[in-house]
Amino acid sequence: MASLNSPITIVRPHLIEFGVGTAGKLGKWADEKGYRRTLVISDAFNASRIDVLELKGEVTVFADVTPEPDTANLEKVLAAANAADAELIVGFGGGSAMDLAKLAAVLAGSTQTLHEVVGPNKVRGPRKVALAQVPTTSGTGSEAGIRALVTDPATMAKLAVESLHMLADIAVIDPALTFSVPARTTAATGVDAMAHCVEAFTNRKAHPMVDIYAIEGTRLVGKYLARAVKDGNDAEARAGLSLASLYGGFCLGPVNTAGGHALAYPLGTRWHVAHGAANALIFPHVLAFNTPSAPEKKTKAVMEALGRETSGNITSVFDAAYAFCAELGIEMKLSGLGVPETDLDAMADDAFAIRRLLDNNPRDLSRADIRAIYAAAF
Repeated sequence: MASLNSPITIVRPHLIEFGVGTAGKLGKWADEKGYRRTLVISDAFNASRIDVLELKGEVTVFADVTPEPDTANLEKVLAAANAADAELIVGFGGGSAMDLAKLAAVLAGSTQTLHEVVGPNKVRGPRKVALAQVPTTSGTGSEAGIRALVTDPATMAKLAVESLHMLADIAVIDPALTFSVPARTTAATGVDAMAHCVEAFTNRKAHPMVDIYAIEGTRLVGKYLARAVKDGNDAEARAGLSLASLYGGFCLGPVNTAGGHALAYPLGTRWHVAHGAANALIFPHVLAFNTPSAPEKKTKAVMEALGRETSGNITSVFDAAYAFCAELGIEMKLSGLGVPETDLDAMADDAFAIRRLLDNNPRDLSRADIRAIYAAAF
């Protein structure tokens, strides 16, 4: 764990608009900047309501974002971006739309290819277009970060690009856009936001400057997630989750996630399990596994933030974390998500190869440990 005198770099979108009813501020901002050609990258549902953004001028919409987007989906986005010749690119949707918007902003019209920029700090700048992010779910925190992920279908692996050139010029976080998110999706994405915070809080690279966002984001999920699942129009609860998601995004840049996300990724790449649902299922297993190595006060703080009491041992931590997710109606068995037991070995191989996250984990996760967690979750 890092100490107060450990160096750290913190970045944020240049402008953040937050609050119920703020979506239209994007159009006003873009108009003041003089942007007349805009490309909105979205899924079909959100594309049907882009009027809330109040964009002026020539607006082109790419409405074919797929969940857990792959390189083929990115190629379609880049073709649309090149054709639109946009001055402003807007990611409007969940993490998939926002990640594709980041990549489009740096790759459209560039001589660099995706594979040339995979990894940290390989994108050549400066960026030629403006970038705005408008989340419509409360989970990924992608609006705040500098990373983007797409799946390589040939290897079933996530390709991660990290660059300051993918930082948004403006993030508009309007909790009203999340009112229509179904209860099951609300639950899963809420746990994803919380997982970002918890994994950063207990991370080997955890830092006091990030801890404050991490534990507050966890507390917000503990306080508001069940309320939002019960009543999707609860504005205060939705705002609380939107803020938790934003705080989780703040954690991703300087600290990032760890074992939980590494084990969740193969569920998405191999079996197209939604990212939030995958993280929710894995969360109690990895949190409990890490308990002996995470500072005791941190595990205790996480459980208190979620409104749960434990005795501090692995079993009690697992039981409490599992109950938190299960009580939200989340499917907590791999078999229930259609994952066959015959694929657990391949999934373990995939997860064990994600060193960029596993190396952050407070307790070493061997390939056998990962396989055992999948078996326990089956």
